[in-house]
Amino acid sequence: MTEYTNCMEHKIISRQESIAFSIVTYIVLVAAAIVGLKFNAPATDSVRWAVIILLAAVALAQTRTPWQGGPPRTMHTFLAVYGALVAGLMFLQPGWTMYPMLYSAAILCGSLHLPWRACMAWVAAYAIATAASLAAGIAPSEGLIGLFLYGVFYTSAAALGIVLSRAEAARRRSQALLAELQQAHQQLQEYALRSEEMAVMEERNRLAREMHDTLGHRLTVAAVQLEAAQRLCPTDPAKAESLLDTVREQVREALWELRGTVATLRTPIEADLHLLSALRRLTEHFENATGLDVHRILPQELPPLPDAHRLAFYRAAQEALTNVQRHAEASQVWLVLSSAKNAVTLLVADDGKGISAANGQTGFGLQGLRERAKQLRGDLCVEPRAGGGTELSFRLPLPGDDQDA
Repeated sequence: MTEYTNCMEHKIISRQESIAFSIVTYIVLVAAAIVGLKFNAPATDSVRWAVIILLAAVALAQTRTPWQGGPPRTMHTFLAVYGALVAGLMFLQPGWTMYPMLYSAAILCGSLHLPWRACMAWVAAYAIATAASLAAGIAPSEGLIGLFLYGVFYTSAAALGIVLSRAEAARRRSQALLAELQQAHQQLQEYALRSEEMAVMEERNRLAREMHDTLGHRLTVAAVQLEAAQRLCPTDPAKAESLLDTVREQVREALWELRGTVATLRTPIEADLHLLSALRRLTEHFENATGLDVHRILPQELPPLPDAHRLAFYRAAQEALTNVQRHAEASQVWLVLSSAKNAVTLLVADDGKGISAANGQTGFGLQGLRERAKQLRGDLCVEPRAGGGTELSFRLPLPGDDQDA
């Protein structure tokens, strides 16, 4: 029942094509009528009139050919009526072989809209009727020959209709699949847009937290100390001046942090680069900004690293060079990246004034690096350098390796 319904809902051939098929069937009918009545004249006038009446009935039936489909009962009724009319013509003039060709149009129409088994049943019925008329009008042997020849002819017409029907079904499936793909593509676009919005919101929240925890804290402390200095100005100017020096330092630190945040927002993310290229660019910018020489020791190649590892190494180098610029008062800097069997290590050292082991554990930037290292199962070490200065070591194990290097 579903197959019939689909045939009714979808036109297999266009209106123009159905008109073209109808014209061809009328041409065949007219040719058969003219030649049959003129060159194969009926034996009596009564037979002649019967032939004319049947030809008119066939012409009328062809106007009702359901090329655009319809209910199965209507299709079978048409095939039965049309087949009976053509069979009547064949038995009235059994020796005239053009009348069996009229079956081809009905078979083609039926094959477009009926299941192939039902269609082949009509092919067999029409072939048997044709063979019977030839056997009755000429000879039994002619009936057998006609059964074979017209059976092949009718089967070819049915095959054409079945191929057209299946091609139309395949086209409908392709259109349905295309519609599904377009819908899936639209959903993916919407999902990507929502993901992008979520990423922007998360980044804004992260920046808000960092600015609140660093810049907001320093400005709050500065405001409290300014109030204390204002109260102490009349009674203890020296203490007030000391507080103002502390406020100045807090404001300077806040300014550094604000500039770092703005630079992060305005410059491209270096994590999109290859790690070695990113480190070369970072040190070149550092040399141009400070005038200090950076001695780079980088390997020719690195093992494959996830984005999180590459970004962590880059941020570690960025934080170390920033601390050198702000605190070290150094004249030379060394940046060494090395890879062992199980880990990759970044070492940044300077020949500056140095830092104590206790001071190396403080600072928001170092705290953030230590959290990154912990998340990636690595470690961060900041300690005085042998020979003077400070040394920062940032080490991460290779992904999937639970052993220490």
